[in-house]
Amino acid sequence: MKFAIVKGAPPEPASPTRAALAVELSQTSVTFGSGASAVPALSETTMRIPDGEFVALVGPSGCGKSTILRLVSGLVQPSTGAVIVGGREIAAKALRIGMAFQNPTMLPWLTIEQNVMLPLKIVEPFRSRFRQEKRGGFRDKVHGLLAQVGLSGFAGKYPWQLSGGMLQRANLCRALIHEPRMLLLDEPFGALDQFTREELWAILQELWLAHRPTVLLVTHDLREAGFLASRICVMSARPGRILDDSPVEFARPRSIAMTFEPDFVALNQRLRELIVDARSAQTAGSA
Repeated sequence: MKFAIVKGAPPEPASPTRAALAVELSQTSVTFGSGASAVPALSETTMRIPDGEFVALVGPSGCGKSTILRLVSGLVQPSTGAVIVGGREIAAKALRIGMAFQNPTMLPWLTIEQNVMLPLKIVEPFRSRFRQEKRGGFRDKVHGLLAQVGLSGFAGKYPWQLSGGMLQRANLCRALIHEPRMLLLDEPFGALDQFTREELWAILQELWLAHRPTVLLVTHDLREAGFLASRICVMSARPGRILDDSPVEFARPRSIAMTFEPDFVALNQRLRELIVDARSAQTAGSA
């Protein structure tokens, strides 16, 4: 069993065939527990994500999408195979990772500015400069990012004073403030209404185009996957494996109106059929 999270080269606007690999899973599997109580969560999976790519994982509930996210973040270790993050399997400084989940988990006793600034207090090289810059350069950095997502004027507010959509915007800022090379998103917009979700898709697309982190998104929303991702991986039912791995070739920037065009609808229908077939296979196997 091998596992490494390492720091790689800066992202470049190169083609996927030439870009350095940000993530590589090589015949990686995960089983929770042992013996009679063992639960296989992920079948042997091989997956490669070039630096700066935006990949969406879709599939039936419980298929291992979030397990892949946890493998990449280091929260779960593989039962077999290798997980390589950053392009080299060596002991080196950890790759900077940003994470956003369905629940923004803002600390209620801190202002939005203080919540967004938290990674700068924890992660190097920002941590060593935090005392000197928290009221200067770091504060400007936070306010600039909040302005990008439409939250100018809300830095001094507390989480309970913001709507769910506004909190999720602040959550994206917190995930990006320390300039992560990789962004892991687990159903970040799942609890929001349709119109707020669509607004945040556009904001996330803008942020990705501006900063170009490698993004791994777990979602059940096929429109969300098609709107945001440059590549979509469809997973089978548990124990999960990748059934289909296809590029999304719509031009950027993408618009909500585009999601109603025939080519986009056809993509969604194809993804839906793959997931329905995966669920049917699971039901037949358990019968």
